[in-house]
Amino acid sequence: MHLYELSIHEAGRLLKNGDITSEQLTGAVLERIEQKEAKIDAYLTVCADQAMRQAKAADQIIARGEASPLTGIPLAIKDLICTQGIRTTCASAILENFVPPFNATIMEKLNFQHAVMVGKTNMDEFAMGSSNEHSAFKPTRNPWDLSRIPGGSSGGSAAAVAADMCIGAIGSDTGGSIRQPASHCSVTGLKPTYGRVSRFGLVAFASSLDQIGPVTKDVTDTAILLNAIAGYDPRDSTSVPKETPDYTRALEKGLKGFKVGIPREYFETEGVDPSVLACVEKAITTICELGAERVEISLPRSRYGVAAYYVIAPCEASSNLARYDGVKYGYRAPEQSDIIGMYRATRSKGFGAEVKRRIIIGTYCLSSGYYDAYYRKASQVRTLITEDYRNAFKSCDVILAPVAPTPPFKIGEKVDDPLTMYLSDIFTLSVNLAGIPGISVPCGFSPDSLPVGLQILGNHFCEEKILKVAYNYQQATEFHRQKPVF
Repeated sequence: MHLYELSIHEAGRLLKNGDITSEQLTGAVLERIEQKEAKIDAYLTVCADQAMRQAKAADQIIARGEASPLTGIPLAIKDLICTQGIRTTCASAILENFVPPFNATIMEKLNFQHAVMVGKTNMDEFAMGSSNEHSAFKPTRNPWDLSRIPGGSSGGSAAAVAADMCIGAIGSDTGGSIRQPASHCSVTGLKPTYGRVSRFGLVAFASSLDQIGPVTKDVTDTAILLNAIAGYDPRDSTSVPKETPDYTRALEKGLKGFKVGIPREYFETEGVDPSVLACVEKAITTICELGAERVEISLPRSRYGVAAYYVIAPCEASSNLARYDGVKYGYRAPEQSDIIGMYRATRSKGFGAEVKRRIIIGTYCLSSGYYDAYYRKASQVRTLITEDYRNAFKSCDVILAPVAPTPPFKIGEKVDDPLTMYLSDIFTLSVNLAGIPGISVPCGFSPDSLPVGLQILGNHFCEEKILKVAYNYQQATEFHRQKPVF
């Protein structure tokens, strides 16, 4: 096995025992990036020199016996998380040369554990997209089929993990943006409960929906990374002051007594690829064979999730992106005769088509005379969707469902059809509206050998339950161990 193929827990054990050094591990990952990045385009910034300095420092800490589970582990960070002294672009021309003067809270947490940052990953601009085609700089390609999308908006992070161009990664999830690319790239991706991980230093898309989470090679790594980044942060007004457990303790074998809910609406949705349903049904059967009990449930308002999301998210985006005006930071259009002209030219040239589309939708929905008809009504629907989940969890411990309705589609196939593109998140959006946690784990492949993911959902702050089910499933299957050839 090559060093870059190691998982976080495997690498951590070898580092602790002195079998390898972080410099060797980081060097192997950077060499892998050099060899494969041109094919995948997962990174916007590679921090090779800094990474090797961090690795050298980590080796000294390990030698003193002061290592933590992430000490010396090469990680990739989605490029909307502020990194002090390192360019943070959000894959947008308007922030192409922005260098934050501070670290996001999760970067402080990772630095405290002496993790190694190898680079910042590509994404849909300001996290607005489902395919990674909306980056201002380049599309990322799926390692399983270079002609196909890796998913979005955390497609760069998922592709980097799948291609072994990092040992683990951090992404963000606003409507499925960790789980969907994790499914498409056959890796593991977790969206924590809203408020479980600090959003301080995360460049906001939709503030009531955004949540940072891990993208990893298996569930054990997910638990390790979640341990590092979870916890209350007084600098984040949406952070919940709730005690954080040790998530690795949830990784126990046996699902006896667990009830898994199967939402009938998710399996009756039109347009779902039969191979996706077949893989998910087989995964449900495997989980039940491990001791879980299948329970039929209903999420009757889930069909309104897409409509509610695409009012609420653009409204919040319209508000959040108003700050990019060419005055305080970022790109400024040159040679404008007045300030209004400068605002107009800066935002026209600095934002991509999808971002402008959502700003226009959001501004319209928030405008006088339309607020009650659209935003208020969508917020009421959001409350009803949350109530559906609350009722469902009265009869089950977790909910099992598909992640995406189809395997990854070809680059360019849907980029000019935004409505069809939006429907690719039909199974993930309502999770963000309700604020509950969800994880995607590999559960098979389509007849074209394209990855399919299983989504496991839990009640608020019940990450341990979904991690336990996901862990037991991965212990009984080999899908997460299979590697793409490219």
